[in-house]
Amino acid sequence: MKTLVASILSLAVAAGLGGVVFAQDAAPAAHHEESATPHYPLKEPKEIDWTFAGPFGHYDKGQLQRGLKVYTEVCSACHSMNLVPYRMLSELGYSDAQVKAFAANYEVQDGPDASGEMFTRKAVPSDHFPSPYPNAEAAAAANNGAAPPDMSLLAKAREVERGFPQFVFDIFTQYQESGPDYIYSLLTGYEEPPAGFQVPAGAHYNPYFHAAAAFAMPKPLSDDQVTYDDGSPQTVDQYAKDVSSFLMWASEPHLEERKRTGFMVMVFLLIFTVLIYLTKRSVYARTEH
Repeated sequence: MKTLVASILSLAVAAGLGGVVFAQDAAPAAHHEESATPHYPLKEPKEIDWTFAGPFGHYDKGQLQRGLKVYTEVCSACHSMNLVPYRMLSELGYSDAQVKAFAANYEVQDGPDASGEMFTRKAVPSDHFPSPYPNAEAAAAANNGAAPPDMSLLAKAREVERGFPQFVFDIFTQYQESGPDYIYSLLTGYEEPPAGFQVPAGAHYNPYFHAAAAFAMPKPLSDDQVTYDDGSPQTVDQYAKDVSSFLMWASEPHLEERKRTGFMVMVFLLIFTVLIYLTKRSVYARTEH
């Protein structure tokens, strides 16, 4: 029976942030109970002080530009963002000419032409960030059988549920940063496995991963890997914050507008409530009870 269970666990794989996930209990083998089911992630994501947090949050355009640079030079080698068009980069402070020049660095497939053939051309602002692979099958074949997920909505898709009583306080603090917190924690959370934990070949231990304790994506960031032009620290910590913020923007580009609209609605409702109360007092002030 133990041999059968071990065989099943060794074959269990799932799609993760960059490759195959290896499901395995992180508890030392000497203390492992066969009936125990580990709860992932093993460590809760770290809470970061984001500029876009809270009811009056806003995006830091400088940070978003740095995050775009990290995505372009590191993440885009494996991950696509096929729901994000280049033209949206104008919201990060880039001019139309800069957006066109950025898009022109990529080639996209188009067609068919007049003869019925597909062809490649330079991308234009209306095109979307391409995938580094021609199709999902090719992406999976290059990553041990699991295609790296698209990053367009990753900051929303990777939110981690918070238990009681945290979710109660979240109602009042407007906490919506679980996704960026998770991405940041994952990118900075690679560490040596605990004693007794066997990491499968080709896998890497990360207690912040949402589906297992080890997965196939190696540590993607290292100090001085990406050159910043604004003098910001070129560290793993800064890279992780910047790209997490950028992915949050990609997932919710209209966050600032939504929060402004929500604030105005709340002000309107408050004024409307006061007017209704005063109207009631005025109407019923002369009414005998």
